[in-house]
Amino acid sequence: MTAVAAGAFETVLAVGGMLADGTATAGALISGVGLRLAVFAVAIFLTLRLRAGRNWARMAIAVMLGVFGLLSMVIEPIKDLLAGTPLGPLDGLDLLFAGSRVVHVLAVLTAMALMFLPQANAYFRKTPRRHTTVGPQDAALPDTSTDMGQGSGGHRRSGGTRTVL
Repeated sequence: MTAVAAGAFETVLAVGGMLADGTATAGALISGVGLRLAVFAVAIFLTLRLRAGRNWARMAIAVMLGVFGLLSMVIEPIKDLLAGTPLGPLDGLDLLFAGSRVVHVLAVLTAMALMFLPQANAYFRKTPRRHTTVGPQDAALPDTSTDMGQGSGGHRRSGGTRTVL
């Protein structure tokens, strides 16, 4: 959630910067902010599923956000550094953005490490799984799998107990 908050802060800074320097267009703002909001929504959903002990959410976060999301945050600065692009004079907005990006990257790296500690692995192993094919009312019914097809109308009476087939 810290990474999502840092990403939202970066979005506000980027939009503010585009509006301040006059490079903002409606299409760029709508598409850029829309994409980020979609990523934030997926990240929040996955985080909530992760908290509920869903291992698939842990794997999705690790791949989608821990690999691809992290690469998307660091690839441009790395390319600029390798190309020898000078940083130039940095203003307050640049420093705020850079600080937020550092927090964002550290939050993602920390989350990746914490999600795979032995304690986390134990948490995912012991979290009960909900089975959607059997409802709570079905748990008390006797097993009648060997008596399939008996009775009429899909029901069988046995020992005073009504069993739904």
